[in-house]
Amino acid sequence: MQNETFDNRFKLHWVASERETGMLLREFLRQRQISRRALAAIKFEGGLILVNGTEATVRYSLKDGDIVQLIFPLEEPSTGLIAEMIPLTIKYEDDFILVVSKPPFMNTIPSREHPAGSLANALAGYYRDKGLASTIHVVTRLDRDTSGLVLVAKHSHIHHLLSEQQKQGKVKRRYIAVAEGYIKEDSGRIEEPIGRKPTSIIEREVRADGQYACTLFEVAGRAKGYSVVRLQLLTGRTHQIRVHLSYFGFPLAGDDLYGGSTKDISRQALHCNSLKFCHPFLNKELVFEEPLPLDMHQLLELGNNQR
Repeated sequence: MQNETFDNRFKLHWVASERETGMLLREFLRQRQISRRALAAIKFEGGLILVNGTEATVRYSLKDGDIVQLIFPLEEPSTGLIAEMIPLTIKYEDDFILVVSKPPFMNTIPSREHPAGSLANALAGYYRDKGLASTIHVVTRLDRDTSGLVLVAKHSHIHHLLSEQQKQGKVKRRYIAVAEGYIKEDSGRIEEPIGRKPTSIIEREVRADGQYACTLFEVAGRAKGYSVVRLQLLTGRTHQIRVHLSYFGFPLAGDDLYGGSTKDISRQALHCNSLKFCHPFLNKELVFEEPLPLDMHQLLELGNNQR
């Protein structure tokens, strides 16, 4: 399999093997995780399916050595998204993906309250500057005030592949948080269902009728009034870390939505410091690490100085 550009359209191609002789093209593409939605877009929105350079249908019966090419429809940037030239901290980039470090106080995508200044706005500006024809496909989102690593796909099909990895628990993110209080346990597992709080459109809470949620934690250190916690999510519920730690009496420092104090830090002290996944085309595991931002460093120094 290789990727090429074809008048700015995303393109894949493979060579059929002897064992795939007689296989219908539909099954061949299904085995390569080409979704029905992608095939419909190729058929009706300006893409092509080629075998040995000739247009073919999914009912084509393959022969050994056939060259199968998929040319996806051209992606158009979203007309509702403002492209802004905001500096990006890019940790990795290739033809398929980007890994960026999002600072705190930046939305991942625009909201009604913040229609500009988001990571998506910055990516749109970056794509425009590079001449990349694509909409914005964020694979792993972070809350506005959470900092750290974010995975971005450069095409809808790549987003589909990485989303399937997410469903299988193969996209792994680890976080570092500073929680208020002294957590006695060195490690543990929090399994409590999370649902929307009836009185709020934003807040979540632990509730019996909520969705299953599981968080693993390990205490990495303790300073005066604070515990430094490493966390891994086994599920991806909205505000999961914030809700789980608050429920057990240890809200994140700075997280005033869930009971934390803003006296030492002005946002929730939560940072995605590790991202691990299998690259869908290079077929190898990639691991990225991102150190703590300055405000969380200063918070920990403050706690250490007060011991």
